[in-house]
Amino acid sequence: MRAIIADDEINLAQDLQRRLQKLWPALQIAAVVHDGVAAEQALKEIKPDIAFLDIRMPGQSGLDAARAAGSDCRVVFVTAYDDHAVEAFERAAVDYLLKPVSEERLARCVKRLQQQTETAPEALLVRLQSMLAAPAHSEPLRWLRIQVGQSVRMVAVEEVCYFQSADKYTTVLTRDAELLLRTPLKELVGQLDPEQFWQVHRGTLVNVRQIVSAHHGLMGKVTLELRDRPEKVAVSRSYTHLFRQM
Repeated sequence: MRAIIADDEINLAQDLQRRLQKLWPALQIAAVVHDGVAAEQALKEIKPDIAFLDIRMPGQSGLDAARAAGSDCRVVFVTAYDDHAVEAFERAAVDYLLKPVSEERLARCVKRLQQQTETAPEALLVRLQSMLAAPAHSEPLRWLRIQVGQSVRMVAVEEVCYFQSADKYTTVLTRDAELLLRTPLKELVGQLDPEQFWQVHRGTLVNVRQIVSAHHGLMGKVTLELRDRPEKVAVSRSYTHLFRQM
């Protein structure tokens, strides 16, 4: 069995190759490319049995490149966006991998590929392509891509204790880290689930699931105790109504 990997994020492509070789030693990775045009060329020239295609790549999308796949090629789409397209993948015969890919999820994918003998019909590719034309992030944001040195760290939104505005950027505070996200808090607000993240200050969004208690002090000041952070988070007067004593 021969496979190709197409992903514009070089580190993720190399990581996927390494993990596939560990899970499926007999699988030959015939090519690793980093844009949609190169992916289409590899599909035509190599005619692989399996293709791991990122959806959004320079040149053209993985959906467009997949049209060059042979009738015997099984396509696995790779995406960082948990939106309508992912829902379609889950209902269809084509598998998908949602970045960052867990070991368990990749193992299930490999097992499915080893057992599967059919590939996705052309009609499914057309359907997914039309779905991707819809505005992205119609669902609440679930993953953050944060630049750390020369690497990109993937952080699950549910692991964030709170967000703190830092001028044009946003500080992301998790249980064991403080990371700088290059997105202003005012832009981030509209992408998060308002039921999960409450604004408690002009520059602070708190994960409701992290709130252990709200302490009411003198002069009406309110501070929050969080489950996984040692510091207290201040609540401005505009938002104290969220924590009124009953």
